[in-house]
Amino acid sequence: MPSHRSLRHLPILMLLLTLMVLSGFAAHRIAQQLGLADLQATGLHRLDLYTASLEREIGKYAFLPGTLGLEHDVLALLGETADSKLAPRVNAYLEQLNERAGTLAIYVIDTRGHVVASSNWRRADSFVGEDLSFRPYFREAMDSGSGRFFGIGTTRGEPGYYLASTLTDDSRTLGVAVIKVSLEQLEKSWSTVEAPAMVSDENGVVILGSVADWKFTTLRPLDEATRRAFDQTQQYNRRALTSLDLKEIAALDHGARLVSIAKKGPEMVSVYPVAGRFLAQSRPLPGTPWTLTVLSHLEQVDEIAQSRAMLALVGAAFLFMLGLNLNERRRHLKDRLAAREALQKAHDELERKVDERTADLSAANQLLHDEVAERIRAERTLRAAQDELVQAGKLAVIGQLSTGIAHELNQPLAALRTLSGNSVRFLERGDLVTTKANLERIAQLVDRMGGITGQLRAFARKSSGQLQPVALCRALDNALALLEQRLRQAKAEVVRHCPLPEPWALCDANRLEQVLINLIGNALDAMDGQPTPRLELDCAAIDGQARLTVRDHGPGLAEEALSHLFEPFFTTKAAGVGLGLGLTISAGIVRDFGGTLSGANHPDGGAIFTLHIPLLDEAEHHD
Repeated sequence: MPSHRSLRHLPILMLLLTLMVLSGFAAHRIAQQLGLADLQATGLHRLDLYTASLEREIGKYAFLPGTLGLEHDVLALLGETADSKLAPRVNAYLEQLNERAGTLAIYVIDTRGHVVASSNWRRADSFVGEDLSFRPYFREAMDSGSGRFFGIGTTRGEPGYYLASTLTDDSRTLGVAVIKVSLEQLEKSWSTVEAPAMVSDENGVVILGSVADWKFTTLRPLDEATRRAFDQTQQYNRRALTSLDLKEIAALDHGARLVSIAKKGPEMVSVYPVAGRFLAQSRPLPGTPWTLTVLSHLEQVDEIAQSRAMLALVGAAFLFMLGLNLNERRRHLKDRLAAREALQKAHDELERKVDERTADLSAANQLLHDEVAERIRAERTLRAAQDELVQAGKLAVIGQLSTGIAHELNQPLAALRTLSGNSVRFLERGDLVTTKANLERIAQLVDRMGGITGQLRAFARKSSGQLQPVALCRALDNALALLEQRLRQAKAEVVRHCPLPEPWALCDANRLEQVLINLIGNALDAMDGQPTPRLELDCAAIDGQARLTVRDHGPGLAEEALSHLFEPFFTTKAAGVGLGLGLTISAGIVRDFGGTLSGANHPDGGAIFTLHIPLLDEAEHHD
């Protein structure tokens, strides 16, 4: 029974197969014809656009060679009365005209073919003095009054379009003016369009193209005589001129052709296919022996034809199978309802998973928000700890200075005691003049003590951290004043240099003084034990930056110290002397100002530390 049933269904299957093949072939044929017609219409429009753009690009410069005949110096240079002063003037004129016109070069040739003036006369590869009588554009201009020619320059190897025109006086031809124009911008604009285009000259050589690898290839084979002629005219500057391997497949209506281009080597980098089957449409360019060709790739037409053929096959099979399966409509309807129910379940499940995923993302977002808030709090805590560490460092410096300050105050106190006792005795004697002098001296000593304690009080005050205009030389003087007793004990020579006017920077004066005191103190420690220690302080304004340098004349920094200079708790001092935090804190303070602190060895000996801080804008400072 199964074999009889198979034999009964065989004609139906053969009919189905025949129907599918015929419908697919017809659909493919019709779709391909319609696609080619649309592609031809699009190609003609592209030909119009490319032709207009090329004519417009060349037309911008077509008038330039003739205008040189209006310049008296140019004609005089070519005439018999030319003098040596004319050539520099004409060269300068051509150079200025070339820059304004945006051309590659402008030059003037006498009737013998020698260049007498050129826009590139300043260059080492200037055209001036070259013999260009072999160039076709020169010979054509001398014969007919004007000439046009595309070629590669023999001097710099730049391809360009040459526009030549004769220069005449009332009776004879004096020479030829030549304009060399680059068509590179036009090629770049073509490289962004949807279909590749190329321009071939009268020799079948591609001189312009939207695909860089097509340039200076040939559309037809070149014989040896033609190649020898090219070597004589140097039109292509001895380029190899390989073949593009463009082969014609079939001719279509309205001059269109089906062509193929073989793939060569690695894949060319392009926005569109550059190998395969193309619809080629060509048009001669008016006023030139050139031919413009637009190549529309057939890949999309073939894909559409194949897809429509497959659609026809599927449609034929579907219609045939639909007729065979009408009796199973109810079963199919039941299956469809079941499938819809399954799809609804799948949809509900997907909705549930989306809700769960949304909840997970919301929870993750909240965790991320909490982490950001925690990091902000940690940063604030770190900033507060840094401020406390800075304040502790200042108090430590004050502790180091306390002995010197006590000694500094001891002498004025003893003088106050003596002067007050003497004033009482002079007052008892009635000597008011001496008493007044003693009281004035007492007032001066009190002011001096107030100045010393005022500096300490200002230095010990906790900084607000606000950036304000600060006079840098004044900050340097305040730091020296606080270390005056230590400098005097060390018998250190201080060389201070500050320019006029005094530089101002946007920073915190109190913190800047702390940095300077730390650097000066380290310099004194480095020179401890030297008979004549010398300290050099310099302030300067360079390129919008204030530069403060502190240099000692000690032994300098070791290589190990240079690599760990600003690391916390690293110190070169003896155990128990310092924590190794001074330079770390100072570098952090300067970094908060938007500046940098660096240390190095001076070429003439000793160590030098350099601060760079942004200068205050003069306009803001005066406001």
